[in-house]
Amino acid sequence: MAKKKKTRNSKTKRDPRITPKRYYFTKDTQAAIKEFCSTEIQVEREEIYAGRIQPALLKLTENLIYIYGFHKCGETPAYLQQACVVALYECLHKFDHERGTNAFSYFNIVAKNWLIINSRKIRKRTFSSISIDDHDSMSIRDLHQISSHQIVPDPVEMSIYRESLAMIRPLCEEILGELTHKNDINCMHAIITVFENIEQLEFLNKRGIFVYIREISGLNSKQLSSSMTNIRRKYRAKVGKDKKFDLF
Repeated sequence: MAKKKKTRNSKTKRDPRITPKRYYFTKDTQAAIKEFCSTEIQVEREEIYAGRIQPALLKLTENLIYIYGFHKCGETPAYLQQACVVALYECLHKFDHERGTNAFSYFNIVAKNWLIINSRKIRKRTFSSISIDDHDSMSIRDLHQISSHQIVPDPVEMSIYRESLAMIRPLCEEILGELTHKNDINCMHAIITVFENIEQLEFLNKRGIFVYIREISGLNSKQLSSSMTNIRRKYRAKVGKDKKFDLF
């Protein structure tokens, strides 16, 4: 019996087990970055970033963190992702479209370098620190420094510290009054709560603060990353030499 020949109109059935690839960093992402850099209207920038750029940056950093093992460096993957995305946001304006460079390649390298540098810093800080209760791991010099350490804080330093802390509340209130998005407002309320209870907090490193704000605000890592970026931009516009708030 002769075999039937396939006609040109016959369609090849796709294997249902094969899932088509979904690219998160698309041509639209690159076009959005170009639009972001081209406009100086902040509202437009925020809309472009939140809707068309940030999701791609979040996925990019997430992949790098797990593919290259940065999640084992001592910080939570959520914190690394949020901090890296903020760093990428601050580099968006540096991307030069005139050179014909692919945006994915550029930000992939920037993100990877940032993760490498910061992972080294985290490991160095982790291995160079020991518990104050672990006397067996301390040298004679370390034990002497602990025993001779001044228990009572310097009154001048404490006065400066408390004055700076008192100035932070008006700054936070002013930034809060300029926020319009619900997530940004919740994030700012969480920041204010942290400052109000700073004396009772057990961990005052970056990781600890990130966890406190996330738990108080109820935001996930993606939402927190976007809100922190908006708040940081307003903070930098108000704090510094010759500006309204010269805190530090």
